[in-house]
Amino acid sequence: MSFRREKYVPFGGPDGGDGGEGGSVVFRADENLMTLQEYGRRLRYAGRNGEPGRGKKQTGKTGGDLVLTVPVGTIVTWTGEKGAGTVDLESHGASVVVAKGGGGGRGNVRFTSSTNRAPRLAEGGEPGEEVDVQLDLKLLADVGLVGLPNAGKSSLLASGSGANPRVASYAFTTTEPNLGVVDIGWSSFVLADIPGLIEGAHEGKGLGDQFLRHVERTAVLIHMIDGSLPDVLDAWRSINNELALHEAQLEEKPQIVAINKIDMSEAQEQLPELQRAFTAEGVDEVFAVSAATGEGVTELMRAAYTRVEAEREARKSAPTPVIEEPQVILRPEPDRIMPIVEVEEEGVWRLKHPRIERLADGIDLTDMAVAAQFWRELGHIGAIDALERAGAEPGDWVLVGETEVIWR
Repeated sequence: MSFRREKYVPFGGPDGGDGGEGGSVVFRADENLMTLQEYGRRLRYAGRNGEPGRGKKQTGKTGGDLVLTVPVGTIVTWTGEKGAGTVDLESHGASVVVAKGGGGGRGNVRFTSSTNRAPRLAEGGEPGEEVDVQLDLKLLADVGLVGLPNAGKSSLLASGSGANPRVASYAFTTTEPNLGVVDIGWSSFVLADIPGLIEGAHEGKGLGDQFLRHVERTAVLIHMIDGSLPDVLDAWRSINNELALHEAQLEEKPQIVAINKIDMSEAQEQLPELQRAFTAEGVDEVFAVSAATGEGVTELMRAAYTRVEAEREARKSAPTPVIEEPQVILRPEPDRIMPIVEVEEEGVWRLKHPRIERLADGIDLTDMAVAAQFWRELGHIGAIDALERAGAEPGDWVLVGETEVIWR
């Protein structure tokens, strides 16, 4: 609330500017990020407040948006009082606003009228939206490594790409997906090591379905199998079953079988029989490799690249997909919000209206002139009629936000 003060201008009139709008919260995809680990350390984020309005009808500065960067391929899901939605940030720079900042409060110049030339009312700022957000990451990799725990996937990633994943001789060594770039001389592709799956993974067993979703966006799968196992085919069928139960389309995804640990005598002895068995199962490509020694790894990576290149060419020739609008559930507010009157106790009433609540919290109602203007505003929005219909009588208390006033 402000009035013009200038020499030789005794009645300058109101000149209080509006408050600045609050900043929104935005999620933006960044191809330089790989994980969502940063968001495990902090649970609450907020845009910056707008600055207060000033005299001379100056509007306050808008609060800056809070831009939160996430890896490409992150699915952002949010729910709040005003709506909910889900957006897949599939490309670099894609963004979505999940919580909009509140509007700035109106300065006293906005309350000027033919009957109120010196308004002493000023409105508080509107609160911004509050939402709960869930982030789910689906890695954007060309090739995915799948298989039972301790099949040698991390060793293959290290051997084929030069990445440095954690490698040990016990199950579930890998607890989060690892990425590596495989350079085959004239080109390259991204290889993802998906943590070990077990029977029942689609239901959350073991490391569960939290990592199965990373398989969905790969062009081809390398199915790693420990060649020293007594029943290799059973291990292969078990993982394929989990992929199909997670999503039916994964069963049709191109797959290369890699029989690992051929440097061990157990694997070497049953290798010819295994190759015949997989051929009988309709598997076209079966490679015998040793992730520990590097034997057969180069040939496996070149075969994977051939599949990746075919997928890339198919994408180029495919028609440009129509970008769908974000899946958003809106709960729009009515054009005019009517006041709500509730009984707190005998002789005490609660008046609910967002605009009036912000107005009451920002003025001094002990000033008779201010109180008179405030009651005039109540009449404009229909609050006085609502209180009378509810049965309010002179002398009753009316609670508006954090403010208490006496009904007159």
